[in-house]
Amino acid sequence: MSLISPPPLSTLSRPTGAFAMLAIDQRESMRAMFAGKQDRPVTDAQIADFKLAALRALTPFASAALIDKVFAWDRAVAEGAVAEGCSMIAAGDHFISGPGELISDVEIDENVVPAVMRRDGASAMKLLVIWRPDEPAEKRIALVDRFVARCREAGLLSVIEPVSRKRRDGAPADLDAGIIAAAEELGARGADLYKAEIPYRGVATETEVRRACERITSVVESPWVVLSSGVDPDHFPTAVEWACRGGASGFLAGRAVWQRVIGASDIAQALAEDAVPRLQKLVETVDDAVSR
Repeated sequence: MSLISPPPLSTLSRPTGAFAMLAIDQRESMRAMFAGKQDRPVTDAQIADFKLAALRALTPFASAALIDKVFAWDRAVAEGAVAEGCSMIAAGDHFISGPGELISDVEIDENVVPAVMRRDGASAMKLLVIWRPDEPAEKRIALVDRFVARCREAGLLSVIEPVSRKRRDGAPADLDAGIIAAAEELGARGADLYKAEIPYRGVATETEVRRACERITSVVESPWVVLSSGVDPDHFPTAVEWACRGGASGFLAGRAVWQRVIGASDIAQALAEDAVPRLQKLVETVDDAVSR
């Protein structure tokens, strides 16, 4: 066991204590976003260039940035693309596609070595976990426990991201109930930060969203933040505010910040004119909500 201590969790947050973190670790899902905006094939270089441009434009306003090794990590480190004062989180997950799903299953990416990520400047690593009601909890728990231990041994903070998905057998499933069940199952496994979907994708009433978030808060032993997948970018600031009123401490989000930029003829200009103001508004929202 390493004697290296991880940095304090505040390394990932703002002075207010709010987490205002940018996610740019999407992989084949980002390719699909680009494919929906163009007729020509989407190249790896196109994805990587977009990620690096987004990091340069947005990390001056983020408290941390989540970056994947497949497309962006090495370049981001070599080119100094992440602004000073913005911590780096390395995506430590390997995505496995399946019928009808870009991400059907997840395993720990053995090519993302925690000690190397720490040497490169990472403060934390993140693991996506697929939660399905008809799959055994033991496998998910073992995966999370192993990931948390790997991070701890390398002196890194651990971030887990359980997401609720449909049943394998095709039977009806309540995805919102799955968000709560995943928190109940994995929220006390020792991760330093928990990342959750916003209940009801933020389209229920404020009371309903806040009540569900309060349930997550009651079972997750660490601070927790929300992701933006599935939430309309224009509604995301309001949904984040409701989640924070229910006990969340901020966000780790990508699509709600930069998705509208994809397909723009001038990416740099679109990032400056659309994505930056969106991120700034989110920062103001969580600063206000968390400090109350």
